[in-house]
Amino acid sequence: MGVYEVSQGQEREIYAGRVVTLRLKYLDQPDGSRRLREIVEHAPGAAVVAVDDRGQVLLVRQPRPAVATRLLELPAGLVDPGEQPIDCARRELAEETGYAARELEPLVSFYTSPGFCTELIHIFVARGLHEITVDHDEEEEIELVRLPLEQAIRHVMESELSDAKTIAGLLAYARRIARR
Repeated sequence: MGVYEVSQGQEREIYAGRVVTLRLKYLDQPDGSRRLREIVEHAPGAAVVAVDDRGQVLLVRQPRPAVATRLLELPAGLVDPGEQPIDCARRELAEETGYAARELEPLVSFYTSPGFCTELIHIFVARGLHEITVDHDEEEEIELVRLPLEQAIRHVMESELSDAKTIAGLLAYARRIARR
């Protein structure tokens, strides 16, 4: 099986919004046939596994209209144009939790759904948390939730947490500390 080639001029933008762009791409396959693919271009994101001095993880519960429910998640957001993922992680931690971190280190990065979407999420670990004063966006309905890591992992394993970046971040962090 060979590598797919994108024919020049065989791509069309269908929609461009603030968060996503939808493109149609015709791919030339190794056997000479062509396939149409729908590609969602999505801005990269950053998320934070924030662990306090007692080993509790800071999570946020917030409404997610796309799935019509409130989800428990890692603090996260979109990387602004020109912004580095670590700076986005720092900003989102402050905005969503009211905390800043003395240490912020990369944990894992992954594509959320590479079969059709370009979104790349960068997850960081935050330690040395200290409370700060931030102006909260009044439109954001965010509740701060602290859980012991073991309880958060139990929620993952019992399918009580359903956000992919949160599952990936918590499991990667649990694996990292288990190796120490």
